[in-house]
Amino acid sequence: MVGMRSVLRPGDRIGFDGDEHLVTGLAGTAVRLRSDSGVEQVLLVGHLTAASDFAVLDSVMPPATEPFGLLEALPPEVVATAERWRAHLVEVETGLPPDVGPGVLPRPGYDPQTTTLAERQRVKAGELGVGFRTIELKRARYTAQGLWGLVDQRAARTFEVTGQADARVVEVLRELITGETDASTGTRSRLIRRAVKRVEELHGVGVVPMPGRTTFYALVDRLSAGRHTFGSAATRRQLANRPDTAFTPTLASRPGEQVQIDSTPIDVMVLAADGVPVRADLTIAVDVATRTICAAVLRPVGTKAVDAALLLARMLVPEPMRPGWSSALRMSASRLPHRRLVDIDARMREAAARPVIVPDQVVIDHGKVFVSDTFTRACGRLGISIQPARKDTPTDKGVVEATFDAIKTLFAQHCAGFKGANVQQRGRAVAAEWTLEELQDLLDEWLIVGWQHRPHDALRDPHAPRRMLTPNERYTALVAVSGYLPLPLTGTDYLELLPVKWRAINDYGIRIDHRTYDSPDLGPHRRQHSGLTGRRGLWEVHHDPYDLARVFVRTPDGWITVPWTHRAMVSAPFADFTWRHARRLAAETGRDVTETEVARALDALLTRAEHGPDKTGRRVAARTRTAAAAHRPPTAEPTTAQETSPATAARVEQTTVIPFGVFDAETEAKKWL
Repeated sequence: MVGMRSVLRPGDRIGFDGDEHLVTGLAGTAVRLRSDSGVEQVLLVGHLTAASDFAVLDSVMPPATEPFGLLEALPPEVVATAERWRAHLVEVETGLPPDVGPGVLPRPGYDPQTTTLAERQRVKAGELGVGFRTIELKRARYTAQGLWGLVDQRAARTFEVTGQADARVVEVLRELITGETDASTGTRSRLIRRAVKRVEELHGVGVVPMPGRTTFYALVDRLSAGRHTFGSAATRRQLANRPDTAFTPTLASRPGEQVQIDSTPIDVMVLAADGVPVRADLTIAVDVATRTICAAVLRPVGTKAVDAALLLARMLVPEPMRPGWSSALRMSASRLPHRRLVDIDARMREAAARPVIVPDQVVIDHGKVFVSDTFTRACGRLGISIQPARKDTPTDKGVVEATFDAIKTLFAQHCAGFKGANVQQRGRAVAAEWTLEELQDLLDEWLIVGWQHRPHDALRDPHAPRRMLTPNERYTALVAVSGYLPLPLTGTDYLELLPVKWRAINDYGIRIDHRTYDSPDLGPHRRQHSGLTGRRGLWEVHHDPYDLARVFVRTPDGWITVPWTHRAMVSAPFADFTWRHARRLAAETGRDVTETEVARALDALLTRAEHGPDKTGRRVAARTRTAAAAHRPPTAEPTTAQETSPATAARVEQTTVIPFGVFDAETEAKKWL
């Protein structure tokens, strides 16, 4: 490209700091200047050229850089025409067209040694059949703008969204489209009718020219683009609630620096304690630095304040391994610093691969479960600062909002009883399959195998951006960098955060929600006053809604663990399952846990969640309980081989008989003694 380069040389005069200066010397990146008043100074080139009033006086400035992006957006024939003009102008300037080989001589009339620039311009004008002034203007634009100056600007003309519509009509349409944000979704014809009425009210009938029907519809579509005016009302309100400024990413450099907590209904129907299908609320806590879901709690109908405090308690203690979980989910088999954590807390030895993160700050919304005294006292006791998000500003806790969407995609839609986000996405006759407790167990297992071991798009290695880290890998890296040392809750602190119920200690023990809890340690306290007159002498009982096997009673001598009286009966059907799980763990001993095993465990979990609970297994377990509680029924006389036909023998071999137990009062009474 032909053009002058802006070069700073000794002897040039420049404008700087409101005065004219003479460049007297250059040394590396330093420039020596002398002002007209005789004052000399030495400046760095970067400081000099960055000044707002810097200018090289009496110098030809270089052409502007070509807008390559705009050139690529033009039609190919327009760019080809501009390039042909450039070849002609280069021949006028230099005597030779561009990209010619060595030894090529200028054509007659274009040799710079024998012709002037004006003569070459006249020859080129005659060759192309255009005027001399056209060549002169083309050359001037090319010198100033490069190839962009030769483009036919009609092809680069921007499109006006409103076209030739009257500005008063456009103003009314914009006003009405904004008003549709909180209204029920209507049609374009309704909006056009309202616009016509509004324009006539403001300016009179027939004063403002209205577009034609087709043009009116096209104008409405262009003005409402991206606002979902004629689509989902919920999406329209969400788009209108977005801030006009740029999104600010939430950053954290160490685990626990910021934890975001929120609740939302999960799109899975579950069976409540009374057998009624209900929708559950999901409350989660997400660590911003590692994207770890520190804890997740499911509760029916509405989340209570005690559940939010319980969420803190669950995230501050290790997640224990449970019967039926694959050994690939153990913390010792993950990337977490297991040995170091075991030295801190022995409970980590049998923990699952979910890190314990102690938050410094929690971000919450203005829901009543989070602004309650119960949650505030729990955070104050743990030394956690509370940062409320701004009202109607979900971007303040965008990490937890995005995590809810991921849980729906990766977990909820694979569960039996998934009902979709709205009625339009709901199937026919969606029935609840899982109880709330069973779905909670599935969710706890999925958090380990489906989330903590899954690469996250927001956790990319800064030195290798193509590599995504898992939450566990990110936690391990940040622990090594920041020196983070989690101190899990002790057993006493955990009990303090559990929900409280006030009950009397009777002869039969303590009764909570139709369950009876009793222990010999309650003997001295039966039928006794607790000493708390404000509670009418009732005793303080702490219970875990997700572990109904025991409760904890505060006494003057300390805590008493009181088991459920029917715990043995409930746990009996799991004896065979526990034995099979132990046998599987023994078979897996000595093998390294691979990603394939984790993937298989995740696939098995989602398959189990999709098919729902094993109803046949439930019936068998119920029959097994009955049979174990009573003696065997009398067996029939064996049939001789001569009395059994071949067909009957085949049917007997193919049939599995599950005996029903017969109730024996004397045997049952002996168990109670």
